[in-house]
Amino acid sequence: MESEQAIKKLLFLYAELIDSGDLEGAAALFRHAKLRVLGQEELINSEELLALWRRVVRLYPCGTPRTRHVVTNVILDMDDRVGRAQVRSYYTVYQATENFPLQLIAAGRYRDEFEHIDGDWRFCFRDYSLLDMVGDLSAHLVDMPDTRPG
Repeated sequence: MESEQAIKKLLFLYAELIDSGDLEGAAALFRHAKLRVLGQEELINSEELLALWRRVVRLYPCGTPRTRHVVTNVILDMDDRVGRAQVRSYYTVYQATENFPLQLIAAGRYRDEFEHIDGDWRFCFRDYSLLDMVGDLSAHLVDMPDTRPG
């Protein structure tokens, strides 16, 4: 149970960091990971992810993207013996700004892999390409490849 809680904490910490506008902190969670992102064939690392976020995520004067990422339906497949876990979850993103009423802007799935190294769980893979439902992203993203599910 302790391992499950540690992994869930990482999932929820990601949402908290990204919603607070701490793109560097969110990217640091993936410093040991490879990532699949929408619109790119090759896997990227955390530095490339941070560069992508800096290019496409609109931050407001308050320093945040004015979003709430809600992570739910967490299903963990643990192998404590080898210190690995595969995790499936859903995400829903809401946004509201001064000129953009509160609404659902995106929903999809995360497919994550974690490894247990030196007593800590950490991300080693995330699939960001599973965007299932797209709303109005105009107040959230500045420049993004085609986001239509495929």
